[in-house]
Amino acid sequence: MKNKKKRILWWIIAIIAVAVIVFLVLRKPGERETFTYNTVPASISDISTFITATGTIEPVTEVEVGTQVSGIIADIFVDYNSIVKKGQIIAEMDKVTLESELASAQAAYDGNKAEYKYQEKNYARSKGLYEKQLISDSEYEQAEYNYEMAKSAFHSSEAALAKAERNLSYATIASPIDGIVIDRAVEEGQTVAAGFETPTLFTLAADLTRMQVVADVDEADIGGVQEGQRATFTVDAYPDDIFTGTVKQIRLGSTNSSSSSLTSSTSESVVTYEVVITADNPELKLKPRLTANISIYTVERDSVLCIPSKALLLKPEVLQITKNNIVNDCDSPKKVWTKSGNTFTAIPVVVGINNGTEAEIISGIEEGTEVVTEAVLNMKNFASDKKPGNGFMPGPHGRK
Repeated sequence: MKNKKKRILWWIIAIIAVAVIVFLVLRKPGERETFTYNTVPASISDISTFITATGTIEPVTEVEVGTQVSGIIADIFVDYNSIVKKGQIIAEMDKVTLESELASAQAAYDGNKAEYKYQEKNYARSKGLYEKQLISDSEYEQAEYNYEMAKSAFHSSEAALAKAERNLSYATIASPIDGIVIDRAVEEGQTVAAGFETPTLFTLAADLTRMQVVADVDEADIGGVQEGQRATFTVDAYPDDIFTGTVKQIRLGSTNSSSSSLTSSTSESVVTYEVVITADNPELKLKPRLTANISIYTVERDSVLCIPSKALLLKPEVLQITKNNIVNDCDSPKKVWTKSGNTFTAIPVVVGINNGTEAEIISGIEEGTEVVTEAVLNMKNFASDKKPGNGFMPGPHGRK
């Protein structure tokens, strides 16, 4: 019997709880709800719009130093971060083979030169005798042939000698610019082969106090980017530092890359354009190949009238929820709302740039005008007029 009474009691409590919940959900708006309308004065400030991109930090001038001859690296005179001057010798290759080739070319040149001189004189004598009809046509033609062949061999050996001398000069590798070594790809004793592609031995940067960021800008944003625009960027190495730069170049060549979704087997081709941004680097914090997160300011306005962007999104339906409110609307597509007591009035405005946070107001309101930005719903407690309690348990003696 006691268990049966307990079950009945629990059922009664459950029914009461459900009834209370249904009541709270279905009660009419405004009976237990109030709205607070936030306002903000229109004020003079700076406003801008920007696009975002990612890119890579690079030196403004970067030169890859290679070799045009194959051989063994005999000596290296610089290392990473070495400061070099233009014309300074930074490495030398083994010269034994190249010097032997030069000696062979020199010998061939000397022999062909002597033969050429001899045949030149012989041809001159034969020509004089032939003009006096003292030798036959065949003898003259043979002398002319020998001369032309000796001349050809001489010029060929002359070119081979010049090539051997140039190859020997290539064995001494000098810096083409004033700068700093940012990469060294070889070691002493290493063999390099100069085939169809010149091997890179060193990478030099001209001046690391002046860097550039090569940003990949999406095709949807590239239309707003122009040379001379201001840009800011950050790097993960210094998250608290904001670096500034200027758009220097918009490269016309585009890059296609595929992006695929993890939840879909389809892929899309993303077209980006390279935008070069120059930036000063006096403290040498920006290092080559760092990844940069970039903001390029496409439009900037200084000292203009601004309001929060959300003030332009306020709908009259929000103001009409409370029955006491008087709403004076207008047909303008762009408008803001002012509040006087419980009266709300729409004012047409002309909007300039809007970055999603703030909007420029060209005309319609003046500085200091209070505009409504949002309606905040305040939920009242069901027992808000009572002292703390659960509303179901009996209170102290003496209270009904």
